[in-house]
Amino acid sequence: MSPADDEVAEIVAALTREVADFPAPGIAFKDLTPVFADAAGLAAVTDALARIAAGADVVAGIDARGFLLAGAVAARLGVGALAVRKGGKLPPPVLSESYQLEYGHAVLEIPADGIALAGRRVVILDDVLATGGTLAATRRLLERAGAEVVAAAVVLELAEMGGRAAVAPLQLVSLRLL
Repeated sequence: MSPADDEVAEIVAALTREVADFPAPGIAFKDLTPVFADAAGLAAVTDALARIAAGADVVAGIDARGFLLAGAVAARLGVGALAVRKGGKLPPPVLSESYQLEYGHAVLEIPADGIALAGRRVVILDDVLATGGTLAATRRLLERAGAEVVAAAVVLELAEMGGRAAVAPLQLVSLRLL
């Protein structure tokens, strides 16, 4: 039996490490590495995300911690996993999506060949939702490849950052909301 949603949120809260002044002064970084390194924590998160992603043909994980989540959830569901990479990490040809960050810009990529996404139902997974720029860019990239992005889920949502608005009206589920 898998833990209820509030139990998963409690597990995430208990195992998340907060790092003051990282990556810059005044920022309280939420490190989910201890959640993923704990067998019970990883299992609880994987079970919860698998319930959300049920019915997907492919689970897409955003570079880099999203890879861990997508692989675990895809294995649990018996579907494929797709790594959405930071720019410059994949051999050509690639499909790319540029997007703005609060401090510049970034690029996400997926292979342009070898993976048929047209018409496939995809759920996007990532560790943390902050401003939503990366998740919104991932959605655009997958839709350009022909995928039907049906939902997204994150382990932790930093609500004050407004990321949910950036991906609306996409169904977004957070295992823990701050």
